[in-house]
Amino acid sequence: MSNKILFWLGTRGSPLALWQAERVQSLLREKRPDVTIELVPIQTTGDKILDKPLVQVGGKGVFTKEIEQALLKRKVDFAVHSFKDLPTQLPEGLAIICIPERDSPFDALFSRRGLSLKSLPKNPLVATGSLRRRAQVLAVRPDAQVIDVRGNVNTRLRKYRESDWDGLIMAMAGIRRMGWEEQIAGILSTEEMLPAPAQGALAVEARADDADTRELLLEIHDETTAAGVRAERAFLSTLEGGCQVPIGAYAMRQEETITLEGLIATLDGALVIRERISGPVHESASLGIRLAETVLAKGGSEIIEQLKSGK
Repeated sequence: MSNKILFWLGTRGSPLALWQAERVQSLLREKRPDVTIELVPIQTTGDKILDKPLVQVGGKGVFTKEIEQALLKRKVDFAVHSFKDLPTQLPEGLAIICIPERDSPFDALFSRRGLSLKSLPKNPLVATGSLRRRAQVLAVRPDAQVIDVRGNVNTRLRKYRESDWDGLIMAMAGIRRMGWEEQIAGILSTEEMLPAPAQGALAVEARADDADTRELLLEIHDETTAAGVRAERAFLSTLEGGCQVPIGAYAMRQEETITLEGLIATLDGALVIRERISGPVHESASLGIRLAETVLAKGGSEIIEQLKSGK
């Protein structure tokens, strides 16, 4: 058992990020009441630039770069991220040490009069900051006009309430963590909206060679969540997709079997390539790779090339 009693936890300063960091802090206190964990809020590039779509700002790394620099400079011992915000490649010297139990992986809809996505009025205005959600909204409602909205969850909900938008889509996990669950019109089914890889999961990152921190963090690791996330992230990584490509993936575990569903779509939702694979839990990462290869072979490669070329 480590003799270290004080650990510094790096986090973004948004209400949701602080909630997530405090949740990990609480879980660790239950397991190790002998240690002290202090939160260190860190402002990231993604928090500073709110007037541009995420794809123009720099993709997923804009929410993690400054925090990872603090880790490498030993200003903090570990950091808590929304797993879906993490790039698939981490900086050298850092590693995901633990993945706590997952919250809801699904997306939810706010709408006027509690209408579902399919029952929104003709030519609805639907807001989201995600290309994945945009493509899937248009696949279900080709008549929709999708509004790009940035900002933390509080900001996005405020903008929706002050607007004439018919709907707003956000991750259910963030909504639940902020206590807004009763305000949604409903949770979108995976048929309507396949989640982002690792959505609803937290990633706890630290220096790979920090044995004391690793020992502490493994106290709250959840292997069931980790197996599903490994499959989803392997799917994402094999497709080489970031925020610029509409990609969804969701892994379901039943005993020792994992079923992974994944998709890639054009930005207008006119073409959605969606496949499924099942296999043993211990092969979760290879299942993600194999499913991605199937999607690529069935037209995913053409979609990626089209998006990269800007056509």
